[in-house]
Amino acid sequence: MEVRVEMQAGSSNEMWEGWNAVSNQVYNNPKVTVLMNSRAVQYLNGHPVLALAVMTFCATAVVPVSLFVLFALVTLVMAVGAFLFFEGSLLFMGALSLLCILSGVAFFSLVASAVVAAFYMVTSNILYYYYPHLTKS
Repeated sequence: MEVRVEMQAGSSNEMWEGWNAVSNQVYNNPKVTVLMNSRAVQYLNGHPVLALAVMTFCATAVVPVSLFVLFALVTLVMAVGAFLFFEGSLLFMGALSLLCILSGVAFFSLVASAVVAAFYMVTSNILYYYYPHLTKS
């Protein structure tokens, strides 16, 4: 199938030759040939009003379908972003809680060590003064 459009202007003639080359390349594609020889396309070739209705439906269906796909993608991106923000907030609060707990444990360890050390020193000094015979000097 050879498609040729003739124009008489000089610069637009080159443009139309390029268009003819592209359209011939598309029409000579084996997949396009199989599609053009299908029963549905042959039926639409015989019924141009129905072909116009199908083309109009396809053209007008592109807008809502693309808006829905765009809405789905934006929703997905927002959900992922919100999840990451929420997860980051939870991790930050968990890390802050862990820091507080570990600081409390460290402070308790120091106080408990100081109390045990003081108790040991007081006990050993009391035993040294009241029971000198128990110490080996």
